[in-house]
Amino acid sequence: MNAVLEIEDLRIGFGPLEAVRGIDLVVERGQTHCLVGESGCGKSVSALSVLRLLPKRARFSAARLAFEGNDIAGLGERGMARLRGDRMAMIFQEPMTSLNPAYTIGSQMIEVLRRHRGASRAAAVDRCIAMLERVGVTAPAMRLGQFPHQLSGGLRQRVMIATALLCEPALLIADEPTTALDVTVQAQFLRLLADIQRQMGLAVLLITHDLGVVARVADRVSVMYAGRIVEHGATGAVFAAPRHPYTRGLLASIPVPGKIPPGGRLGSIPGIVPRIGAGFAGCAFRARCAVAMPACAAPVPEHRLADGHRFACHLGPDGAWSGA
Repeated sequence: MNAVLEIEDLRIGFGPLEAVRGIDLVVERGQTHCLVGESGCGKSVSALSVLRLLPKRARFSAARLAFEGNDIAGLGERGMARLRGDRMAMIFQEPMTSLNPAYTIGSQMIEVLRRHRGASRAAAVDRCIAMLERVGVTAPAMRLGQFPHQLSGGLRQRVMIATALLCEPALLIADEPTTALDVTVQAQFLRLLADIQRQMGLAVLLITHDLGVVARVADRVSVMYAGRIVEHGATGAVFAAPRHPYTRGLLASIPVPGKIPPGGRLGSIPGIVPRIGAGFAGCAFRARCAVAMPACAAPVPEHRLADGHRFACHLGPDGAWSGA
């Protein structure tokens, strides 16, 4: 295994709320690992914790948080500042709020190279132009003099990718990067991201709630619910034979052209993601699960199958209740 990012027993809390409850995650070089789930399940705060960008009020702990083999769980702010934007980079959900509206595109990109590489201004400008060309931005030299509001949403997202890749990071974290884009631009963005990953051998952690995006780009997928990963495995295996009732519910909610009659009812999961407090036990999905039993209030066992496929449920691999 050529792991770039290794997470063991990551826990994040805010006051009485347990936002992330002991997740394990590995992202390997050259692979795209998707973390998927509903809004509020803990995906984004998990990603932000890797870069140590959590609010000060957050409680954070991890048995292991390793980047390129080095444990960074106890790394100070100065050490993390050297990694962020250099060996680790992040593309945020909304580029208009990620790019500073008061500064030109060029000034923001050049600052990255001056800070992390000590490049001269002339060398930084050349590097920025080359990277903008690489991600498909037309007239890149002109774009350096423009402000974010002068670019379309698709171009702003490409600028974000170019900025993230300036220092050739080992890990790229993309948090819902296609949410603000229309369908056509979204497809272009995903193709671009896949091409760049192959060219640069990046490890990509992609945060999304869109299973269509997962199917298109992911090598491995982790399904997250209420702060825990309930199912994990190779994307093909999870989509072909989902084991957890929540994963099945997500897949059943995807409209299938030709199978759903006009006016037919779309699949859905009733209820909302619960807020989990300290001391919570059992399966957090049980209040929304069609096959829940009283036993689901007990601690949930994890089952491991072939090729690293694992899931946490009282229903075993054979569909029988654990301990029954």
